[in-house]
Amino acid sequence: MKSKYVLLFVLLLGSASFKLFAQAKEKVQWVHLFNGKDLKGWKQLNGKANYEVKNGEIIGTTVLNEPNSFLATEKKYGDFIFEVEFLVNGDMNSGIQFRSEINDKNDKCNVTDKKTPERVHGYQMEIDPSNRAWSGGIYDEARRGWLYSLENNPAAKPAFKNGAWNHYRVECIGNSIRTWVNGVACSHLIDEMTPSGFIALQVHGISQASQVGKQIRWRNVRIQTDHLKPSPADNIFVINTIPNNLSEDEKKSGMRLLWDGKTTNGWRGAYKNYFPDNVWYIENGTLNVKGNNGAESANGGDIVTQDEFGAFDLQFEFKITDTANSGVKYFVTEKENTTGSAIGLEYQILDDEKHPDGKLGSIGNRTMASLYDLIPSLKITPSRREKLPIGEWNRGRVIVNPDGKVEHWINGWKVVEYQRGTQYFYALVARSKYEKWPNFGMAPKGHILLQEHGTHVSFRSIKIKEL
Repeated sequence: MKSKYVLLFVLLLGSASFKLFAQAKEKVQWVHLFNGKDLKGWKQLNGKANYEVKNGEIIGTTVLNEPNSFLATEKKYGDFIFEVEFLVNGDMNSGIQFRSEINDKNDKCNVTDKKTPERVHGYQMEIDPSNRAWSGGIYDEARRGWLYSLENNPAAKPAFKNGAWNHYRVECIGNSIRTWVNGVACSHLIDEMTPSGFIALQVHGISQASQVGKQIRWRNVRIQTDHLKPSPADNIFVINTIPNNLSEDEKKSGMRLLWDGKTTNGWRGAYKNYFPDNVWYIENGTLNVKGNNGAESANGGDIVTQDEFGAFDLQFEFKITDTANSGVKYFVTEKENTTGSAIGLEYQILDDEKHPDGKLGSIGNRTMASLYDLIPSLKITPSRREKLPIGEWNRGRVIVNPDGKVEHWINGWKVVEYQRGTQYFYALVARSKYEKWPNFGMAPKGHILLQEHGTHVSFRSIKIKEL
């Protein structure tokens, strides 16, 4: 009996030793990028904000009329887990660059500052003390703009604490990019534009004398690059910019491709039992409707899903041509037997500036991303790029909740919100072109429709999750 107790003691001791060894190994994996004494291993890029070391902290101070300044690592990093603590006071915007580069004359990034022809560009984890509260969002510096704003995850907005030390974490593993602020999951982006690059601490450029001398402080800057283990799934919304792709987390959430990127499977012509391939064609992973004379469904080319949907989260990317007109309709039942386009609630797709439909309707309710002929989409300032130029891919999204609440999104901005079945909704229908259709927009479920309107429009990355 005594020998059994001895054996048990040895096993417990061995187990404890293994845990201590594993914990020690875990600690060894972290590499400190800042030694607490000087800026060895770092270099300054772009602007001339002041960076110095005091009391074991890196302190960045704003300088008048200087562009964005970046203190960048001399090394580049691909897959990694990065953590840092920082303190910023007031409304000073900043960010943490990662997988970033500095362009030369051969690069095609969006250089917007003529003072800095060699421009830092790449992913940035936002530091935003303003009331907008997008800290932890992902911005593509000097390239594509916002990739993941916290409008996609409003529950994370309170995580940032102004005037206190905040803890940031970034995980870049393969094409998966995830961020946390003070332990709260903020962003989850799937993107493959830049697989590696430097990490940099930003001091934002200022143009007002009242902003001179503002500081941001960083400490405990560390990174892991070996034996990386991603954090458990956090169940926040995933933005995936890879065409016709589903990440593992999207699959686990119930998202599926509504178009496979290769065939016409799952689709047919509206009011037809076949696919109108005289009007639509597939090319390089895009689904394209041909241009003709600009008339609505003159070639009988609307296409609908084989399946019907009630409550859902629908995502799609679209690219328009000059003077283009199209739309994504939902709750399409095909009961109306119209001679033109099938009837349904419509997410409008339009060249607002050049197509005449943009000037018709009421108060802009036929413009891009509007609920067509019913509710105009919210117009964000041009600098925030809610609507991308002709020839670029836009990300559309329609959310229909089980309670009847509906949202239209474009490029991460919510621009329409309404409730089906309310007196307000019925009043809008009564003054629209749909007033002659009984119970318009109130079907419990229906098909998803892509509209042919005689102009060339392309679609891809069409996916849906039933709610």
